[in-house]
Amino acid sequence: MASSTTPTPVLDAIGFIVADMGATVAFYRQLGLDFPEVAADVDMATLEGHVEAVLPNGVRLMFDTIDVIESFSTHEPATGGHRMSLAFSCANPEAVDAVYADLMAAGVTSVLEPFDAFWGQRYATIADPDGNPVDLYAALPTS
Repeated sequence: MASSTTPTPVLDAIGFIVADMGATVAFYRQLGLDFPEVAADVDMATLEGHVEAVLPNGVRLMFDTIDVIESFSTHEPATGGHRMSLAFSCANPEAVDAVYADLMAAGVTSVLEPFDAFWGQRYATIADPDGNPVDLYAALPTS
């Protein structure tokens, strides 16, 4: 905690290191994130090494390529499993199934097929292009 004379830091951005910027941007665009558009004739694989999407709460979600990170720091990929995940709230349980089906049709990897979780949500998990889990969820109707 900051002292009374030091302002408290504010979470402003979340950053991830990605292997394939084009695949990552395409994946997260399917989930509704808004990244800057590139010219129609630009190959997605040649995108610059840093992109950002501003989330509805103002926090920035940033992706950097390994090359960008290694230009100013050392980088060793995580081992032994994932070290992060993101979760996307869907409008309702049917939307979880629909979004999941659309992503499967686009070739995304499934981690957990949609199911009714004991904690009261319709829940599914997919993998982003770097293998990080991404959850889809919505509250189940209460009886």
